Amino acid sequence: MTQTNSFNTETTLTVNDKQYSYHSLATLQNANIGDVNRLPFSLRILLENLLRQEDGMTVSKEDIEALVKWDAKAAPDKEIFFMPARVLLQDFTGVPAVADLAAMRNAVARLGGDPQKINPFTPADLVIDHSVQVDSFGSHDSFRINAAHELERNRERYKFLRWGQNSLNNFRVVPPDNGIVHQINLEHLAPVAMTTERNGATWVYPDTLIGTDSHSTMINGLGVLGWGVGGIEAEAALLGQPCSLLIPQVVGFRLDGIPAAGVTSTDIVLTITQKLRAHGVVGKFVEFYGPGLAHLTLADRATIANMAPEYGATCGLFPIDEKTTEYLQISGRGDNVALVEAYYKAQGMWYSPEQTTPDYSAELTFDLGSVEACLAGPSRPQDRVTLSSVRESFREALIQQLQQKDDTIDQAAASQWQNDHGQKMMTSPELATDVAESTHAFETSVPVKQANGEAYNLGHGSVVIASITSCTNTSNPGVMMAAGLLARNAVKRGLRSKPWVKTSLAPGSRVVTDYLKDAGLMESMEALNFHLVGYGCATCIGNSGPLPTHITDAINSGDLAVGAVLSGNRNFEGRVNAHVRANYLASPPLVVAYALAGNLNLDLARDPLGNDDNGEPVYLKDIWPTQKEIAAVIQKHVGAEQFDRSYADIFKGDKEWNALDVPEGDLFQWQDDSTYIKEPPFFNDLTPTPAPLTDISGARVLAMLGDSVTTDHISPAGSIAEGSPAANYLIEQGVAQKDFNSYGSRRGNHEVMMRGTFANIRLRNLLAPGTEGGVTRHLPEGTAMSIYDASAKYLAAGTQLMVLAGKEYGTGSSRDWAAKGPKLLGINAVIAESFERIHRSNLVGMGILPMQFKAGDSAASLGLTGEETFAIAGLNELTPGQMLEVVATSADGSSKTFAVLTRIDTANEIEYFRHGGILSYVLRQTLATS
Repeated sequence: MTQTNSFNTETTLTVNDKQYSYHSLATLQNANIGDVNRLPFSLRILLENLLRQEDGMTVSKEDIEALVKWDAKAAPDKEIFFMPARVLLQDFTGVPAVADLAAMRNAVARLGGDPQKINPFTPADLVIDHSVQVDSFGSHDSFRINAAHELERNRERYKFLRWGQNSLNNFRVVPPDNGIVHQINLEHLAPVAMTTERNGATWVYPDTLIGTDSHSTMINGLGVLGWGVGGIEAEAALLGQPCSLLIPQVVGFRLDGIPAAGVTSTDIVLTITQKLRAHGVVGKFVEFYGPGLAHLTLADRATIANMAPEYGATCGLFPIDEKTTEYLQISGRGDNVALVEAYYKAQGMWYSPEQTTPDYSAELTFDLGSVEACLAGPSRPQDRVTLSSVRESFREALIQQLQQKDDTIDQAAASQWQNDHGQKMMTSPELATDVAESTHAFETSVPVKQANGEAYNLGHGSVVIASITSCTNTSNPGVMMAAGLLARNAVKRGLRSKPWVKTSLAPGSRVVTDYLKDAGLMESMEALNFHLVGYGCATCIGNSGPLPTHITDAINSGDLAVGAVLSGNRNFEGRVNAHVRANYLASPPLVVAYALAGNLNLDLARDPLGNDDNGEPVYLKDIWPTQKEIAAVIQKHVGAEQFDRSYADIFKGDKEWNALDVPEGDLFQWQDDSTYIKEPPFFNDLTPTPAPLTDISGARVLAMLGDSVTTDHISPAGSIAEGSPAANYLIEQGVAQKDFNSYGSRRGNHEVMMRGTFANIRLRNLLAPGTEGGVTRHLPEGTAMSIYDASAKYLAAGTQLMVLAGKEYGTGSSRDWAAKGPKLLGINAVIAESFERIHRSNLVGMGILPMQFKAGDSAASLGLTGEETFAIAGLNELTPGQMLEVVATSADGSSKTFAVLTRIDTANEIEYFRHGGILSYVLRQTLATS
């Protein structure tokens, strides 16, 4: 790429006697095109990116001027291109990314090109962190057992990733059982200031990234601008394609005050999530500032940044200041501190409270002192409830669930039970000795007797999972030490976790267990059965593993709505465990508290957790550690030595990893009998030039969906259900049910994934009313069948397919298979009331047309049943944001015509769509230069 320098911003910086080249924003400030210093920090980072990438084609002088002249209040309408410094992958999305790269190499070779041209252009790190499942828990051997299961189940995938590590340039792999991608990125991978050699000079520039997990935003807490994208967009960035985006609006979030005693970073982030969701920040950047920053640790900031997808923002950036460099020092990156401080100060990107507040599209204020202990649930992360209101929120949700199943529910009994605020519970309902026969459905209980002789009565609200699980919180010594201290205090008072609770500790890095052991707190955690189960995404991602048989039998017998309390960031229905209906997000110490209490009907603000050895009640306030205690333990036991020890050989792996038999060669040798890794079919019939786009006609609706359909509902995730199309396929391939593994582990096999698309057990397809799961009706005859089987029939008949949906279609984790799966099912278009940012981009990236109903319109308001056939013309002349006419024709010949907005937002996306997707576009570009 030929670099240009229209504004003569190239200059030098000397740090520790070494000279660095960089593009100076201070110089640009003097170019008289606008006030750079009024821009939010996030936009200054984008501005530097444009200056460095300016080539007169992809990035022009006019693009730079447009960003400098950004109108904070205007609706975004100017497209720019952003080239991240790094790409971050986790293994669930990383395997299909590497598979696509391998398939692209095969396609290039078939078409006469050089397959070695297909390599990551942008440095990429893949962290294997999503494959561990909690099969074993409550034992000193749990980690070893789960790690052994993980390797056995995923051996083929891991061999494939080792091949990628050896055969692809610019690509590193962190082996399994080391931690989660976000925490390893925060604690080790991120340099904050990047350097590279170019034209004989050493260049310095901001560390930026895109990641294939939506929670890549966790790194925003370190001042690094980055966000989550789908695997499709990440693969394009790997291959040197910049990300296109409209210059965003930026919401300033001013933090004031000091958190009250006993308030955790989890309480803060759940409250912020609720506030930002209510304000509306979808598609926007959020930037934190104000005097309250001084009272948040770097780990607190990372916790808040992590949950940007939950509050709906593209990113949640904390600016770089002394807290940043202190964290770099303590986490073993002290050698980079001088450069980080000098560079960011020279660029005007170093934060101090005395600075003039930048221009923001909107400004919100938030008093940290107003936060109180809280959780979020029972099914959405933005539904914050105070600790004292958990009981009420659970009972309200249960009543709604029961009424949906049975309209004869006694309304008077429901009201009395719901409003039973005054009744104080002195013990877990499961242990009550005077259980009378239930008079209404809300007090259903099922007797359970364990193999060890323990007996109790499982009921609605019984907590069957309490998991300190990776992602949001386990990077934070404040809450992890608080959990350890609370456990210590509980053990001293004679408390134990309830026997029906599946407990687990899955930290985000080995640093966590290192400092818990060093502080002598791991022993107390284990005394409450919070043994280490693995280092990776576990319960939060749906890898909670099976519940004990006696628990699932009781749940099924009584049709019980049982609960989970976890320290993650996602609690969508059907995600954590198929047997659990009520899922609450909580801080690690509250997870421990609910393991002790054992039931969501207890009010932990006033009801005892249990009784001590003398029979006296013990309350949460009795064992909650003070801020002074927590700070003292962190000061003494968290230091650079833990980070140095944990990350010394992070890329090396253990002996089992290094003993894997790794395939060799530039072209991967696909195995026909593999059930894990198959050559994806996206490039099988690729031609050197794309065929013209054709209109949609005679299209049928495969699924008609409501609001807040998540990527968990669309993309295959979690366990593979017996009798499902994916299970039937695996059985046909000779795979026993015990070896099904999870959908995530089989993301490299499109045959499994397309059969699991729209197969979530909680999906409600309005085209098949009264059903849950991947069920539809094949039209026009109306026969009920699985969505996969219906799509196969439609494809065989040459029928085009569509999806109709409500608001926030595709919310949740970024999942490439939420777009790849529908593509393979034959879906050509989606019409929704609104789209989640990443999923909309992924649909375009797979050549699926996203369209949006006009404001005020919906499938219901237009009287659509989903049984119509649909026609859409004018696709060969698409422009960004074009209005199109849709004609829906009913069986009786009558028709409705309505307008929709094309959600292909940029000219670049038009090109991707014209080529059938972004990967086909990149492959053809590679062929043209090969």
